[in-house]
Amino acid sequence: MKKTTTRLADGRELIYYDLRDDAVRGERDPRPLDPVATAAEIRHDRLLGDSVAIASHRQARTYHPPADECPLCPSRDGRLSEIPAPDYDVAVFENRFPSLAGDRGRCEVVCFTPDHDASFADLTEEQAALVLEAWTDRTAELSQLPGVEQVFCFENRGAEIGVTLGHPHGQIYAYPFVTPRTARMLTSVAAHREATGGNLFDETVADELADGRRIVLEGEHWVVFVPYAAHWPYEVHLYPKRRVPDLLALEDAARTEFPQIYLEVLRRFDRIFAGRGGGSGAVPGGGSGERADTARTPYIAAWHQAPLRAEHRGDFALHLELFTIRRTSGKLKFLAGSESGMNVFINDVPPEAAADRLREVASE
Repeated sequence: MKKTTTRLADGRELIYYDLRDDAVRGERDPRPLDPVATAAEIRHDRLLGDSVAIASHRQARTYHPPADECPLCPSRDGRLSEIPAPDYDVAVFENRFPSLAGDRGRCEVVCFTPDHDASFADLTEEQAALVLEAWTDRTAELSQLPGVEQVFCFENRGAEIGVTLGHPHGQIYAYPFVTPRTARMLTSVAAHREATGGNLFDETVADELADGRRIVLEGEHWVVFVPYAAHWPYEVHLYPKRRVPDLLALEDAARTEFPQIYLEVLRRFDRIFAGRGGGSGAVPGGGSGERADTARTPYIAAWHQAPLRAEHRGDFALHLELFTIRRTSGKLKFLAGSESGMNVFINDVPPEAAADRLREVASE
């Protein structure tokens, strides 16, 4: 991998990650951009004990542009984008419309491929491995920023999720606080350690392996399962079999196997509704070139990493949670009264049935 860091016209950082060591990245961004002005602030909810990012400037962000105006495609044929180069492997840049900025964290965009009509599932194992290297490198770099407490790499895919750009990409948030979901995990892990002396993450993975009914895929270094108390109709968790706190600590053997495992899981997600009415994966309002691929399942993929200075950081287990908001063909799982009002999820699909379905659609 070769890493090249440069700047966009408004001063934002842009990083190229190339498969070839001889790649040269000397393109200048000629756009007449004004400096980025953000109004982001963090407000603390005294009753719930969590934090909310207020970011009114995001109302002006790019919304469902036609394919020939996509800001994440390479700059070609006289059309200028966020990436000045005419081609790239993986590119990462500071978000022009960040939810977190300055001493309140940082937001970055990760472009997985220059192919506008592709998806992560279309990548080769070599390309997926390069994305993993980019996630790891950005985690290392962002962890060094003053005030950052947690680094979160994730991908939103599909208009149903709320994605505003159809190009295959993800994001990275560097939070100035520990997120509520992670804090709850750490509380549970600490209580379990005090009560039993054991590690709750390790026991959860061991229990799933022993039960076997919810195992979707198992490799030498990774295991994929539908959790016993899955919140979403189709939800899987990917764990390295050797517990590590974050991407930086992931062993070489697990890094090598990850693309094989993850790409297979993503492709199964794209097949679970195939032939059952599917539903459109097209971007509403998309211009020519947007592909209405009914096999593409909308999803969120979220890396969970240990906070940087948590008391029980060593007990945390790196893992990736992947879920779709689609519960069946053409029907979505909405977060209605119980979920949104009381944070009590109601799942219409038994986890064992979801695991069965994800095993059924394995690659032949």
